[in-house]
Amino acid sequence: MALIQVQNVSKYFGTRELFRDISFEIYENDHIGLIGVNGCGKSTLLALLMHKEEWDAGRISLSRECRIGALEQALPEQLDATLYDITLTVFDGLRDLERELENIADRIAAGDPETERLVQRQFRLQEAFERKGGLTYRSRTRATLLGLGFAAEELRKKVSELSGGETRKALLARLLLSDANLLLLDEPTNHLDLQAVEWLEEFLLSFRGAYLVVSHDRYFLDRVTTRTIEMEHGTLRLTNGNYSRHQELKLDANQTAERQYQRTLREIRRIEGIIEQQRRWNQARNYVTIASKQKQIDRLKKDLVKPEAPPAQIRFQFSAPEPSGNEVIAVKDLEKSFGNQRLFQNVSFLIKKGEHVCLLGANGCGKTTLLRMLLGREPVDGGAYRIGANVQIGYFEQTSRGLDASKTIYDEVWDSFPRMEPQQIRNALGTFLFRGDDVFKTVGTLSGGELARVQLLKLMLGQSNLLLLDEPTNHLDIPSREQLEDALCNYNGTLLIVTHDRYFINRIADRILALSESGVAEFSGDWDAYRELLSMQPDTSCEEQPPVQQTQNAYVLARERRSARNRAKGELTRIEAQIAETEKQIENAERELARPELQSDYQQIAALAETLAERKAELDTLYQQWEKAEETLAAFTEE
Repeated sequence: MALIQVQNVSKYFGTRELFRDISFEIYENDHIGLIGVNGCGKSTLLALLMHKEEWDAGRISLSRECRIGALEQALPEQLDATLYDITLTVFDGLRDLERELENIADRIAAGDPETERLVQRQFRLQEAFERKGGLTYRSRTRATLLGLGFAAEELRKKVSELSGGETRKALLARLLLSDANLLLLDEPTNHLDLQAVEWLEEFLLSFRGAYLVVSHDRYFLDRVTTRTIEMEHGTLRLTNGNYSRHQELKLDANQTAERQYQRTLREIRRIEGIIEQQRRWNQARNYVTIASKQKQIDRLKKDLVKPEAPPAQIRFQFSAPEPSGNEVIAVKDLEKSFGNQRLFQNVSFLIKKGEHVCLLGANGCGKTTLLRMLLGREPVDGGAYRIGANVQIGYFEQTSRGLDASKTIYDEVWDSFPRMEPQQIRNALGTFLFRGDDVFKTVGTLSGGELARVQLLKLMLGQSNLLLLDEPTNHLDIPSREQLEDALCNYNGTLLIVTHDRYFINRIADRILALSESGVAEFSGDWDAYRELLSMQPDTSCEEQPPVQQTQNAYVLARERRSARNRAKGELTRIEAQIAETEKQIENAERELARPELQSDYQQIAALAETLAERKAELDTLYQQWEKAEETLAAFTEE
């Protein structure tokens, strides 16, 4: 049964078309991922589904059985209530029932003259109470709050003391505990650490209902969705499958559409050549042929659809012209506390030139503080660290505090790189999608994604040989994350990255440092290798794991695997370029053969035909090589 039907819906903001004539349905137990670049209208679509905004055309129908749940804007205004109590208010109806049962029990115990009637009512209410989860709602509330990352002692925290991130987690807990049978989840993994994200995944996989989730977290989407809707060019692309499957099907569809488009263009040019030849012969019967061929062209042009160009993307390119020494960061027994609260101790590790290291840990364990200590911006309470010879550090700050809110984007970049020419600044900003008058926006008015782009541009222009990145993907959409990953994979410097993006970790990391209060545990490999190793130690966790030193052989194998994966990717790119060039040569040869003036030059026609046959044979060989290269690269992904 369809819970929601969307039929030919269009939405405009002024004269700007956000989307047009979109249609889809959400059925019971659907697990749908909604993706698209920043600003394409995903959040607006959620608002339309909840009837919180008006649409300009079409229809959105909700079934009578549809109970939509979405994140509230704020917690109920009970500032003296605890986190646990404010979360329990989602069960107010059930608690009223519980109080009535208690009242009935008291009246029966007191010998109320209407005891017989009260017992009958008690039986009915008790049955309803248990059916609605009355025996477990308190334990479910506690389990949900703990699962989303709150510590047991934090459940007694006052609502007025909650941070923005904690408030959002509390709102998410209330949503998950509601009786909704259709959840609309807008970036639900924001503010969650990795353990909480994995808990949320398990919750959704066991959820008895439907959900539509907006997310840029590709790993999360792969785990919890079975259908994908992509908003692109004002329309929808729907596929059965998770994010990765959707990308495969989309690539196939785009390649098929492009090949069909090019074939149709070649056919039109061929027929136009025939028409030109018929006109040159200038005989009566030729005009009949011309009219017939022209109708054929008209039909082809009517059905000809030029594939949409992909949205503009950021062009990252990080480089480190000046090499550092071999030992980049050496940390020995580092410790940090805030007042009586110990953050971490016994932190020791060594990062060498060219390593790509990801720093993981629970929220609040001190990852950002550790980066700031390495930058000299946070005092050290114990132990020591050393930054190696000729190390030039670039820092991406999660909060964007290093940017001047009063400056324009243009001035923010130019003041950091005053030797650059104005046009060079403009060109650099253009590659990061700041064009026209956008460059004169003040930093204080920018969105989270725009602030991230400004920081990343300054980082790229700085050409540092050590990059310390604190959650660099937080505000980036999926295409921007993929571009950033490609650039960092090819970066010739050293990386130390704090991130919760598991897909990103799998692409970038050759080593993981897991930070906890007792120290740091070291693991060779990416996220999947890290999780596999932890699964072999069922009684340990990221927070409890004692420091572990992996063997040098394991580290070398991880580096070799990453290098081989990059070589396979480079080979695939090279073959794709050769395919494009060969297809262009085939198109040119076919165009030459269709020229009317060549029709009587049999020698040239024969030579062109031979060249065309050779190029087509080369193309067949290249496609075979492409398939092998694709299989090789896929093997690294599956390992």
